[in-house]
Amino acid sequence: MKNLAFILLVIILSSYSQYSQVVSGETQECLDCHSSVTPGIVGDWQRSLHSKSTIYEALNKNELERRISIDTSSELASSQSTIGCFECHSLNTIDHKDSFEHFGYQINVVVSPNDCRKCHPVEVDEYKVSKKANAHDNLSKNKLFTTLVNTITSNKTYQNEELIFHGQNDLASGETCYACHGTVIGVKGLTKIETDFGEIEVPELTNWPNQGVGRINPDGSNGACTSCHPRHSFSLEVARKPYTCAQCHLEPDVPAYNVYKESKHGNIFSSIEKEMNFTAVPWKVGKDITVPTCATCHNSLLVNNDGNIIAERTHDFGSRLWVRIFGLPYSHPQPKSGKTYEIKNSDGLQLPVNFIGELSTDYLLDKFDQADRMDKITSVCKTCHGTSWTEKQIAKIEKVNADADAMVLASTKILVEGWNNGVANNNNPFDENLEFLWQSQWLFYANSIRYSTAMMGPDYAGFKNGWFNMTHNLQKMKELIKKEQ
Repeated sequence: MKNLAFILLVIILSSYSQYSQVVSGETQECLDCHSSVTPGIVGDWQRSLHSKSTIYEALNKNELERRISIDTSSELASSQSTIGCFECHSLNTIDHKDSFEHFGYQINVVVSPNDCRKCHPVEVDEYKVSKKANAHDNLSKNKLFTTLVNTITSNKTYQNEELIFHGQNDLASGETCYACHGTVIGVKGLTKIETDFGEIEVPELTNWPNQGVGRINPDGSNGACTSCHPRHSFSLEVARKPYTCAQCHLEPDVPAYNVYKESKHGNIFSSIEKEMNFTAVPWKVGKDITVPTCATCHNSLLVNNDGNIIAERTHDFGSRLWVRIFGLPYSHPQPKSGKTYEIKNSDGLQLPVNFIGELSTDYLLDKFDQADRMDKITSVCKTCHGTSWTEKQIAKIEKVNADADAMVLASTKILVEGWNNGVANNNNPFDENLEFLWQSQWLFYANSIRYSTAMMGPDYAGFKNGWFNMTHNLQKMKELIKKEQ
């Protein structure tokens, strides 16, 4: 029995030793207070890998198994304490406008990608160039999109049989478009609050809370890693599951999650989700993962049974895609840069296509880069599907995109006819009945069809904001012109 007890003790200790529990003195002070003040935050952190692993341990894993990208020669490489509160909230305080003195320590309220870069430089650099990281600026620095946002979120009253627009409603835009795209987090100064430990001073943040993917942080950096890896667990499992993407990618404008749920992939995922391993790094296709999620196709590190790489990890979520199916208002090759507000079309607008669908080729991938991207995504598809299935699916996507674009063009021609006939005024293309119908044609219906075809959710191409709606919408636009003339 003594031998058995000794063996059990060794097993327990060896299992425990896989994860360090040594926190820094600074972090321990945080935990001493916050365990009672914010036990939910502490509990999330205690369940995280950050609380169980040191940088030294992370770097000593096999290269493909690492979740950290600093060089082994880094000054941090020998760190023997876990990643805790202080290790994240005390970085780059000179750059942080939200930095403040807190019980003897200078800390920041918001942890930004630039802070995460301390341990994850490759991931942050990849994310930095993506459309997601630039999502706020891609709205706010595009005059046309700003007009759309301001029009739909402005304060309105009805007086003397007319709608009166009273200008932008910041709260409305912050809870709609900029909730996902990200707000600008400002700092008004310090404010006093009462706590269990007495009165303390903390930064008063504006446009907060917000977890948008392109959020502008108080240190000037773009993005929020916590959009997908929620604080304070920073879970890989959460980020890999489609529910995370469903925070923003929903119908009617970006119905990716809705389409996924009704697709064959989504059906299988719903049935076998509990059988999959969402924490394995790298992700072994056929073992850890047996049906794709959003992360599988867009960014995860995938290997086959022999450990050979199928797809490299990336945090630029569009880098495996050759075509942009989110029409503005037509589908088009993926942009070369995530800063899409820098695009200029032949009409002088910041759009990848002009009004009749001609491409702004200087800003978009050429056919060679598109072919390279197509190879990347089809290599993922072919881990489960044959060559014929994959090639015909790609061909179907291309044809459907073209057909949907043609119906958007038909609606555009009707809109122009309405402008020419005085049925609508083109000073603002987003505020009159005819223009609302035109917006619906590409923002809701054409997008639904494109996503449906790309992700194999057929009803969203038919009767759920699909071909039926596009056809009906064209009729309504034409009838409105006849009625108003």
